[in-house]
Amino acid sequence: MAGSDARETALSVLTSCRKAEAWADGALKTASRPLSRKDAALAARLTYGVLQNRALLDFHISRYCKKKIRDLEPVILDIMRIGAYQILFLDRVPDSAAVNRAVEMAKVHRRPQAAGMVNAILRQLSREKEQLPQPEELSVRYSHPKWLTDRYVELLGREEAEKALAEDNRPVPTVLQRNPLRASEKELLAGLDGAEVTPHPWLRGCYELTGAGNLEQLESFQKGEFLVQDAAAALVPRVAGCAPGQRVIDVCAAPGGKSFAAAMAMEDRGEVLSFDIHLHKIRLIEEGADRLGITCVRAAVRDARMPDPELQGTADVVLCDVPCSGLGIIRKKPDIRYKDPAPLAGLPPVQLAILESAAGYVKKGGVLVYSTCTILPEENRQVVDQFLQKDGRFALEPFTAEGPVGETEGDVTLWPHRHQTDGFYICKLRKNHD
Repeated sequence: MAGSDARETALSVLTSCRKAEAWADGALKTASRPLSRKDAALAARLTYGVLQNRALLDFHISRYCKKKIRDLEPVILDIMRIGAYQILFLDRVPDSAAVNRAVEMAKVHRRPQAAGMVNAILRQLSREKEQLPQPEELSVRYSHPKWLTDRYVELLGREEAEKALAEDNRPVPTVLQRNPLRASEKELLAGLDGAEVTPHPWLRGCYELTGAGNLEQLESFQKGEFLVQDAAAALVPRVAGCAPGQRVIDVCAAPGGKSFAAAMAMEDRGEVLSFDIHLHKIRLIEEGADRLGITCVRAAVRDARMPDPELQGTADVVLCDVPCSGLGIIRKKPDIRYKDPAPLAGLPPVQLAILESAAGYVKKGGVLVYSTCTILPEENRQVVDQFLQKDGRFALEPFTAEGPVGETEGDVTLWPHRHQTDGFYICKLRKNHD
């Protein structure tokens, strides 16, 4: 049956997330390799769709289930979630196909006694899907933990918070940045034939891609004609003003996207020093640079909190994209919302330590860009303010960026529902004196 492998792949990824605490994106990349492009795209849609709407799916399933959700066997519950997601969210999949396939999966996974329950619940859900009540609680309606929905409301107000929560659950196109070192626009688009490609709505040189499945299987990827990078991250080297002949230091570089974008802006002329604390990630950076035909990137193992004395005051630009909560990329990594929030309190001190260390690399007149992929002020502007209170050599520098970002006073928080990007923070600092 068409799509059956996609559904089994989605189930295996959900099982890995539950049992091994795997990240869905990495598990999907491995599990979908044998699939066709079409089935790989469906497997991704089902996996992310269930993770994005898990609490809502459980809310609806529980209406027709005699058992409590927590008492259901996990594999059966995941099979019903996959079926319910298709019924409620996918127009191109007939409800009957979704139900029948879920019943088959229950039998395949040696749960024939549960097949009747799966059939009854999903068929009733299909019959009544137009009249289903919606949960009042935002955390259930949008399947975000309550602590996070409360923060959204605190930061945005309830009306806008609901828009932000809804945006987190929508399918996200993949954003590509053309590699001018390897391909013209015409060559890139020819290599992406068969996928739906449109120019990014406001960021030049970037494109939105849907329906491509595993991008690493594309010849144009293997030839290094593009870099996969969200528009928010792609803005960082542009805000920094990376230019040919400069020395750029990227202190938390892995997997290398910002280093590569900087090198492209520099026309591969100058020097990009890309640091990361893990050796295996240094190898990823080197492999990425080789694929893209970039020769100016030099990758090395460094702890971003421990400055290299030989590099003090030598960089025109320092990129400081610090480890963070990742709450701005929930659209692409929906499983982030299910992680324990307790460790987040320990992030700002680490972020400040990295920023203070990175500042030492900047030469007089140079630029330091601090960025994160989160929307929490305590990881963003509050860290910058603490840094500026301690280091009077730097000051916020206003910048103007493309599209809806426009003019800023030196920093900006990007929100998916406002800017059609990942949730992201960018701050530009200028070193005015030694």
